[in-house]
Amino acid sequence: MTVLAEIAPVSTRLREGTRAEHSQAESEGFMERLLSGSLGVAAYADLAAQQLAVYTALEQASERMRDDARGRDLVFDELTRVPAIERDLAHLYGAGWRDVVRVLPATERYVARLHAVGGDVACYAAHAYTRYLGDLSGGQVVQRMMQRHYGLATAGLEFYDFPEIPEAKPFKDLYRERLDGLDLDDTEVDLAVFEAQEAFRLNRAMFVELGVAHP
Repeated sequence: MTVLAEIAPVSTRLREGTRAEHSQAESEGFMERLLSGSLGVAAYADLAAQQLAVYTALEQASERMRDDARGRDLVFDELTRVPAIERDLAHLYGAGWRDVVRVLPATERYVARLHAVGGDVACYAAHAYTRYLGDLSGGQVVQRMMQRHYGLATAGLEFYDFPEIPEAKPFKDLYRERLDGLDLDDTEVDLAVFEAQEAFRLNRAMFVELGVAHP
């Protein structure tokens, strides 16, 4: 065991342990083109459809965590994203959106992973940390770029709005504090780091398939 493993809190180990995977996911061609304004609203709408599938699975895991003595402290109602994504899709596709959105194979694999491991507190923590803290950080940049390049306003971008979290930094600090207080043992921390790396890999694979669909 390294000195870092002995002294670093879980949130630090997750951040440091996923640095490479995080960078690779962020630099995937689809996201670079989307954020530069090179694609179109249809590409963003397709991304939102994939997010709905992922967050539905993640938030089903959150409901399971409410019954876990440790995991319940990491479940925050104000982070719930599914209703906002559904409103975005209704705006982007129209009232019949459920009949036209599609879930990509890579997204299906991501969802399957969440269903498989979401009941384990270390794995749940890894996936929730990866998604929600990303939404409160880089997700805000995505929202601004969608507004700038594609003319979207609040409607269609509610996914990135957290009305019950007026200030992101204090909330993120609280989230990391709860994460560090989960009382995970060394084996669980190693599992959490691995699972967070896997979350970024699954997310990147989803971006790759979106890139093929929107060249």
